Amino acid sequence: MTRVYGTGTYDFKRHRVAEYPVDLAQHIAVEKPSESVPISNVPNSITLSEIQRDRLTKIAADNWLKTGGGGGGADSNAKRPFSPELVKEIYETELLVRDGRKPVPLQRVMILEVSQYLENYLWPNFDPETATFEHVMSMILMVNEKFRENVAAWICFYDRKDVFKAFLERVLRLKEQGRCSSIAEMTNYLVFMINAFQSLEDEVVSETVLRLASLQCWHSLSYGRFQMELCLNPDLIKKWKRMIKREAKEAKKQGEENLEPANMLEVKFLRNLIVEFLEVLDSKVFPGQHNDGGELGDVNGSLIDDASVLYCERFMEFLIDLLSQLPTRRYLRPLVDDVAVVAKCHLSALYTHEKGKLFSQLVDLLQFYETFEINDHEGTQLTDDEVLQSHYDRFQSFQLLAFKKVPKLREMALANIGASHKRADLSKKLSVLSPKELKDLVCCKLKLVSQDDPWSERVDFLIEVMVSFFQKHKSQKEAINALPLYPNEQIMWDESLVPSINYSGEGCLALPKLNLQFLTLHDYLLRNFNLFRLESTYEIREDIQEAVPHLLAYINNEGETAFRGWSRMAVPIKEFKITEVKQPNIGEVKPAAVTAEVSYSISSYRARIRSEWDDLKEHDVLFLLSIRPSFEPLSAEEAANATVPQRLGLQYVRGCEIIEIHDEEGTLMNDFTGRIKRDEWKPPKGELRTVTVALDTAQYHMDVTDIAEKGAEDVYGMFNVLMRRKPKENNFKAILESIRDLMNETCIVPDWLHNIFLGYGNPSAAQWTNMPDLLETVDFKDTFLDADHLRESFTEYQVSFINPDGTENLHPEPPFRIRLPRTLNNSVQALPSKINVVSETDAGDAAVQEQLIVEAYIPPNPGPYPQDKPKQNSVRFTPTQIGAIISGIQPGLTMVVGPPGTGKTDTAVQILNVLYHNCPSQRTLIITHSNQALNDLFEKIMQRDVPARYLLRLGQGEQELATDLDFSRQGRVNAMLVRRLELLSEVERLARSLQLPEDVGYTCETAGYFWLLHVYSRWEQFLADCADNKDKPTFVQDRFPFEEFFYNAPQPIFTGESFDKDMRAAKGCFRHLKTMFQELEECRAFELLKSTVDRSNYLMTKQAKIVAMTCTHAALKRKDFLQLGFKYDNLLMEESAQILEIETFIPMLLQRQEDGYARLKRCILIGDHHQLPPVVKNMAFQKYSHMDQSLFTRFVRLGIPYIELNAQGRARPSIAKLYNWRYRELGDLPYVKEEAIFHRANAGFCYEYQLVDVPDYHGRGETAPSPWFYQNEGEAEYIVSVFMYMRLLGYPAEKISILTTYNGQKLLIRDVIARRCAPYDFIGRPSKVTTVDKFQGQQNDFILLSLVRTRFVGHLRDVRRLIVAMSRARLGLYVFCRRSLFEQCYELQPTFQCLLQRPDCLALNLSENVPFTNRHVDDTGPVHLVSGLEEMGNIVDAKIHNFYQVRWSNYQYDLSLSGDVDASEEHMQPNIKPGNDEMDIEKPVSQDGMLGEALPDSNSGEATDTEGLTDGQNGDASIESHSDHIADSEMQTDGEVAHDAMRMEE
Repeated sequence: MTRVYGTGTYDFKRHRVAEYPVDLAQHIAVEKPSESVPISNVPNSITLSEIQRDRLTKIAADNWLKTGGGGGGADSNAKRPFSPELVKEIYETELLVRDGRKPVPLQRVMILEVSQYLENYLWPNFDPETATFEHVMSMILMVNEKFRENVAAWICFYDRKDVFKAFLERVLRLKEQGRCSSIAEMTNYLVFMINAFQSLEDEVVSETVLRLASLQCWHSLSYGRFQMELCLNPDLIKKWKRMIKREAKEAKKQGEENLEPANMLEVKFLRNLIVEFLEVLDSKVFPGQHNDGGELGDVNGSLIDDASVLYCERFMEFLIDLLSQLPTRRYLRPLVDDVAVVAKCHLSALYTHEKGKLFSQLVDLLQFYETFEINDHEGTQLTDDEVLQSHYDRFQSFQLLAFKKVPKLREMALANIGASHKRADLSKKLSVLSPKELKDLVCCKLKLVSQDDPWSERVDFLIEVMVSFFQKHKSQKEAINALPLYPNEQIMWDESLVPSINYSGEGCLALPKLNLQFLTLHDYLLRNFNLFRLESTYEIREDIQEAVPHLLAYINNEGETAFRGWSRMAVPIKEFKITEVKQPNIGEVKPAAVTAEVSYSISSYRARIRSEWDDLKEHDVLFLLSIRPSFEPLSAEEAANATVPQRLGLQYVRGCEIIEIHDEEGTLMNDFTGRIKRDEWKPPKGELRTVTVALDTAQYHMDVTDIAEKGAEDVYGMFNVLMRRKPKENNFKAILESIRDLMNETCIVPDWLHNIFLGYGNPSAAQWTNMPDLLETVDFKDTFLDADHLRESFTEYQVSFINPDGTENLHPEPPFRIRLPRTLNNSVQALPSKINVVSETDAGDAAVQEQLIVEAYIPPNPGPYPQDKPKQNSVRFTPTQIGAIISGIQPGLTMVVGPPGTGKTDTAVQILNVLYHNCPSQRTLIITHSNQALNDLFEKIMQRDVPARYLLRLGQGEQELATDLDFSRQGRVNAMLVRRLELLSEVERLARSLQLPEDVGYTCETAGYFWLLHVYSRWEQFLADCADNKDKPTFVQDRFPFEEFFYNAPQPIFTGESFDKDMRAAKGCFRHLKTMFQELEECRAFELLKSTVDRSNYLMTKQAKIVAMTCTHAALKRKDFLQLGFKYDNLLMEESAQILEIETFIPMLLQRQEDGYARLKRCILIGDHHQLPPVVKNMAFQKYSHMDQSLFTRFVRLGIPYIELNAQGRARPSIAKLYNWRYRELGDLPYVKEEAIFHRANAGFCYEYQLVDVPDYHGRGETAPSPWFYQNEGEAEYIVSVFMYMRLLGYPAEKISILTTYNGQKLLIRDVIARRCAPYDFIGRPSKVTTVDKFQGQQNDFILLSLVRTRFVGHLRDVRRLIVAMSRARLGLYVFCRRSLFEQCYELQPTFQCLLQRPDCLALNLSENVPFTNRHVDDTGPVHLVSGLEEMGNIVDAKIHNFYQVRWSNYQYDLSLSGDVDASEEHMQPNIKPGNDEMDIEKPVSQDGMLGEALPDSNSGEATDTEGLTDGQNGDASIESHSDHIADSEMQTDGEVAHDAMRMEE
């Protein structure tokens, strides 16, 4: 596989770490049950000191732990020699599980893994020849733990690749040792194999494990199955014969006379695993009830072995993984069919057992992939017609065979296929055969199963095999169309489909996975559809669980449900009635539409919440709930055992979509159809509202069928609560509809992207150098600032400058046109170039360098007015950025990795600028993840030479653009209409200047005729006259026909000195006129179209050349774009590493294909896979299904070449070293090396960055008042003290941001700020107090960072979160954490080794009392090491006291001058402002304690708006002490629990 460029040595596996609950007290509390409460403030939670006293920690310290001075003794580095006995003893006493469901003691494994047992002990001492079974199994457990925590698992093996390969071989042959493994060991071994097959991007792993899925495994097929497969795939016969010859040669080389294929590892490995699984399923799941091929009775009351159930579930996951990616599916599917795994699972006792629910769902998923609609050997998707034809051919062949050879089946052989291919019909018709005849048919005639299979004696098994093979399967398209888009109560609380947040990664789930490869586009869409639907279901479930309890439902005296309370998001229903059920469409069974009316009252709400309900609009999604609580409140024991719906009294949940809303008088509210004109709109009357909704037709059909066939309750007569959701979180239905529509269309991805998208073929096939229709000559406009800039960008070439006529240009000036060779050298290809663009070797190699022809041309005169002058780029792009621009303007796929501060946005804007000028007829779509990024991009585009009339911004964020121009659809239409009037008045002025009637400027149409008849004709006549009079210098000045029109030009147009000079000026004037009439022609459509909707649609589909929107808007409005005929040629996606796979894919398909071909020519993805991925709230979808993998990251993992920008201009070079190790060659721009602000020290601090070790505060480190709500009071107090210290020195508050890794700590810090800072007018609050995740994409001069955790590293172990945290600061970064914990973490070592080269006590320079210093950053000055939090508090108190003394003395001095002494007593008190007031950030404290000059502005460009520190802002909880926050959650103003604030930061 192509090397994955830019990943360094730390990136061969996805890095997803998230929090999970862990039974940490298991080894302390002996009798503790395995199902433990998540880490919280329960008394038996393990503490850091307990971990340090733990036996394993002591063994680690003596044998392998490498301490960096954080607590090790004098002999901490003198380690004992390696002992296999110690490995065996640890394995048998600590890691081996002998009973219980869990295959590993999780807490013991965590302690060993964190202590680097694998990296420092097991791997360095691994010898493939001598390693014991326990040694190999211990390594397997450690690797599995790394995968469970989603950290890079294979990294440590790369120092010895040969031994790594030998280790994998040893693992594969582990079962050959004849040792009898326990069920836990078998499970762990299986999990390792699952992880290996999910790591096919790793060359060593894929080379080893893919051998197991090669054609050789067909040696183990039964003879009948083998013959069948070769008949179906004749092309494989030659391949098979070649393989046999090769095997014979290898056997001869090894001196083996008679090669026995059955003994080869590749042949027997997977077959043996399947046999082992079937044995466990058959005999170990229900101990003592081995069936020996006989049938089992009812086992629901029997004892069940949970560990064996887990093994069976994991094995199903293993087979699903193998069949869901083409490299492993191709040859293994016949093997799975041959053993009839699915049929045996269907007939197993576990499949129908109450504890086998997850197993049965996994079996169904396996069956789905077994029969997937794909040609395994060609990798092409089968159409519905091909699938149907294949089914008919197969059944017809069976009928012919039955007619000839099986007389009892002659009736079926003569029947039509439609009457026989259903499961029930087939089973009935096959039941006429005796067991012997049935076995003969299945095993001998059809050869579906080997007659040696012990199950072949079972009639039910043989019938199941026949039915599975010959029945008609429901097509995937039919299945997806029959699926309701809204979740119901059954799916919502199904833990195997929608797990709760405490998924720990130990078990498997019935969920699809997003990995490297997909079978077909349909498979890709289906997996994303299911995951997106279930992720939405999880969020809806959380909202229901949050809203319903506040209604306080109870049963009243009439026995009906009533409500005592109120909820902001849910309201009791007054009346519900279905108003219309339309007839089904042809070929369907579900109704075409179902509408209902729901009435509710908003009388109990205050004005603000009433307005929220009244703001509901068309297409918003609501939920209908049926609540019926138990008559008696549940006891504590009953509540503990009850499910969530039982506790809530929730019976049914159904979704619906708003059609329209009426007020109490029946007047239509929120009309979007144009029926009510804006000036006729009136506020809604009364308190009763009636909303007309569209119900889900598929769900309605299912419900009505259940009522008719099963006598179920009438769901639609029981709804009593209507629930809404926040608009931003409620767009799931539109996105699901978009995915479903794509599955129903002939989905066309461009041919050049198709294979790469699915993960197959040559990774560089879509790179521009391999594409047809290249731009051979590119006009780079203002990209290069001068000729030297161009030479620096192409150091691999001998650059030759020429004039347009081909002569050499000795004094070239931009702009430049470059003739690009198809194969550019490295410095500008999609492979990162060197940082040092000019090296000594370049000069020496000049003689053999290729030549690059560059044409320097003089651009035409743009016109006489200042507004005619094009805007110029001022950025001196690096060679790598130039490479990205060249790749971006050429056809194909361009991927740009932009580390922090490397100018991703500038590069993207220049690509758009050059693309616009070189391909003016093409249209470009810009997609970003956030409105903020889109606005940043748009504001920079406006500063380039792209006319504003061609720019359009769609979505809700355009109002946030920092510009006077409105780029929304309505704003652009208005601008075009205003511009039309301006231009028509100019046409009238032109007519006057030519002594013609002024009515030519009446409309755009008359102006167009005027242009042809009077303007253009005069210009042509003028050119003809000039051709004969080039020798007259004043001829142009004398004869120019439009001179009077240009009388108001700021400078005289003609000089009369030179014909050529004046002619150039004349052409500039004509260009001004031509542009003017061209704009008028573009305005003509807005003159003809009368409605605003038509005008805005025309603008979007025809006029705009660059259209920008967020990925969410694209997914929501896809149907509208298709209906309007929206077209685009190029797609540029910013922040693409933060966008979900499916939200990246949908923007590629916002247009219909033309003649079966996709119009898309360029796809430019810009992002950084080393920073945080898309947010997925549910841990299971994130960890198990890898739903947070972006398309950008997947492409990087596939080895697709990318350009990595390699010079940062954000931070001091020393701070950049904390994170630049993660990138290939990240250097610094000259700006950060030369600018004075980066050379000056931070006043009052000895160092520009430092790690500050924070010990326990009041005997406590981290706490968790509720699960995953981590806080650290010591760090919060310390960080606020340092902030106060900085403010007292005079640092501006807007230049300081406080970041933390957990929401709980964020709220605690805001608490502390409210208590300690807000009362003082001279301190106030920082720019932002937020989490690292929320601050991605932003920056500030000074960052104070709290890492919170003291027991386990937690989700900072995800290196991507660390990179984001370290790269936010420009001038100063101060990290507050527990040193002894973080310095041990293997993944974080490069950063923490750098941090720990400095003292771990805060080093202050107390001699500096102003925010400005001339001290050099490398000069520490007098160092004062702060001993801890108390001393820091004393320093701050002293400075506050000093400030008041100075303020008091100044006040007394002012009084003495004025003679007024009345207010002296009053002024003794501190000047305290209310907590919600903002401080004056313009006046920091000067040396004498008074407010002086501010710190010089460093143009950081960060977002400086204060994040909401008051109640309710930005959706965060109020600032109150956390204990109050928990206790009073029921008492918040809207009656809702502040649940979001308590969620762990993802």
